[in-house]
Amino acid sequence: MIEAAGLTKLYGDFAAIRDVSFRVPQGQVAAFLGPNGAGKSTTMKILTGYLAPTSGCARIAGLDVQRERLAAAQHVGYLPENGPLYPEMTPLGLLRFFGRARGLPPRRLEQRIEAVVALCGLEPVLEKSIHKLSKGYRQRVGMAQVLLHEPDVLIMDEPTTGLDPNQIREVRRTIRELGRSKTILLSTHILQEVEAVADRVIFIHRGQIIFDGTPEELRAGWPSLDEAFYALTHGAAPAPLEAEPSL
Repeated sequence: MIEAAGLTKLYGDFAAIRDVSFRVPQGQVAAFLGPNGAGKSTTMKILTGYLAPTSGCARIAGLDVQRERLAAAQHVGYLPENGPLYPEMTPLGLLRFFGRARGLPPRRLEQRIEAVVALCGLEPVLEKSIHKLSKGYRQRVGMAQVLLHEPDVLIMDEPTTGLDPNQIREVRRTIRELGRSKTILLSTHILQEVEAVADRVIFIHRGQIIFDGTPEELRAGWPSLDEAFYALTHGAAPAPLEAEPSL
C-alpha cells in the first residue's frame, strides 16, 4: 500500500535522504523511527505528493504519487506535524468544509462526520472555535479531517508531539484502533510510541535506512530500545540478530 523506491532528495550538495526504499503492506502499522533531522518528514512529504523527489518513485496503493497525484490522494490521509487548521472555524464547520472540498455527497458527508467525531472523541468541542481548543483536541480535529474520506493509508508525522500524557494515551489508542483496518506509517523519535503501536520499525539515520524489522528484532541483544537507538545512531554495530525486512 505504501512504497518508496530509491527516493533521494537533494538540496544543492546536501542530501536530505538518499536511496530510501521500503514497502508497507496492507493492514500494518509501521513506525518510521529516527532522530530529529534524519529525513523522516522529507520522506513523508514525498510519499504524500507534497514534495517532489530528486530521483526515485513513491507509490500509494500502486499509484505513482507524482504522475497520478489526484488518484493517489483518494487513498491517503496525511497528518503533518502541527497540521494546518482554520482556527476561526469550529470542528464541525471544518469537517463540512473539507468534506465538500473532497466532493462527498451531503448525506454521505454527514454520515462520515458522525463516524469520525465519535472515533476521535470530538463531541464535547464540536461547536467551539478551534483556536480555543487544547493542542490535544486540535490534534484530534486534524485526525478526524484526514479520516473523513475513508482513506486506505494513513501517514502521520509526529502525531503526539507536544501533548500531555493523557492526550498521548488517547491518540495512541485511536491509532491502534485505526490499525485494525488501515495501513499506517507513523513518524516518530519516541521509543515508547514504537512499543505502544507499531508492528514494524523502519529506522532512518542521516537520510538512509539502517534497519527494517520488528520492534523485538530491533531490541534483540540490547537491554532496551533506548540502548539500541543510541547504538544505531552513534556508529555502534547493530544488534547481534540481523533482521530481515518485513514486507
